[in-house]
Amino acid sequence: MGGRYEKEFEAVQDVFELQRNLNNAFAYDLVPSPSVIVAALKAARRVNDYPTAVRIFEGIKAKVENKGQYDEYLKELEPLREELGINLKESMYPDPTR
Repeated sequence: MGGRYEKEFEAVQDVFELQRNLNNAFAYDLVPSPSVIVAALKAARRVNDYPTAVRIFEGIKAKVENKGQYDEYLKELEPLREELGINLKESMYPDPTR
């Protein structure tokens, strides 16, 4: 699944293409691989779509089976998140019930 989507995200020129590719990548039962997520995040920042970059992490959180898997994605993608200046929704809008 990875190579095809990576190439598609590398070719993204506008928000429509970005969102179409994300819909396709997240439509499967599998969680997209970290390399696909890297390509998607870079594409989101390239077309200046910060909200979608944040939502990519929400999509990962919804697709994984448990918090541990989500934490693994966050750990692996943290350097890129910092490089691209992408905050997580939970850091921007903390849950007041916690």
